[in-house]
Amino acid sequence: MDKSNNVIKFRAQGARNAIEVLVAGAIGLVFIMLFNLLRPGEISILEIFLVSLCIAAIFIGYLKTQEPYHSLILNESELVYCHKYGAWCMPHSNFHHSGIPKVEDGFDYLELNAVGIKVNDIDDFLTSIAPRIAGKLLIEQRNLFMQVVQKHCKNGNCPSEWLIEDTHYTSHKGISYTGLIAMFANRTKHLQLLTGYDLLLPASVLDRDIWAFSANLNKWKREPSQFIASQINN
Repeated sequence: MDKSNNVIKFRAQGARNAIEVLVAGAIGLVFIMLFNLLRPGEISILEIFLVSLCIAAIFIGYLKTQEPYHSLILNESELVYCHKYGAWCMPHSNFHHSGIPKVEDGFDYLELNAVGIKVNDIDDFLTSIAPRIAGKLLIEQRNLFMQVVQKHCKNGNCPSEWLIEDTHYTSHKGISYTGLIAMFANRTKHLQLLTGYDLLLPASVLDRDIWAFSANLNKWKREPSQFIASQINN
């Protein structure tokens, strides 16, 4: 987490050590190839396995480098979620509260590995998000949404609209949306119905556990200036 100029920047744990993983994989691959060239005989099964590990490390390191350096930016007036395909921004005034989405599972509850966000005005959010990032979030977060759906459809009778996002959506204000934004809007509607939250921040984009991050967002909602100052001074 970086702190400067009354801004807190969070770096996702999954995006860290990208260069280290990439370099380690490359060095390992070069070493194994040189060792094999200098050693007579055919390559062994162990060497093939180690080469595969090095290639996988290079690939993973490369993917990590494609992620934005900071996944979330928080200041007194807004929350910004940064994605490699764009970003969405939520003003402090449109943030209602955050929590951990739960789904009833018999006598117990299933907790999603994500922080849920309840917004005050979904139209304000929908009119600001770009179709490109909306489409990517639909794909990336579908597994989280399906966990919720499956718990509500144990008998196999699932409403079709939960499984296929419609390309048309009309909000309570009468605003019509089409295409990817409409699909994203329908996802938020179903998510809100099933969990009480409109948006999700997966644990993979956070720099700490979901409970701690959710608690911090709620502190920011109550006293943004005080919260930012307390984090910067720590």
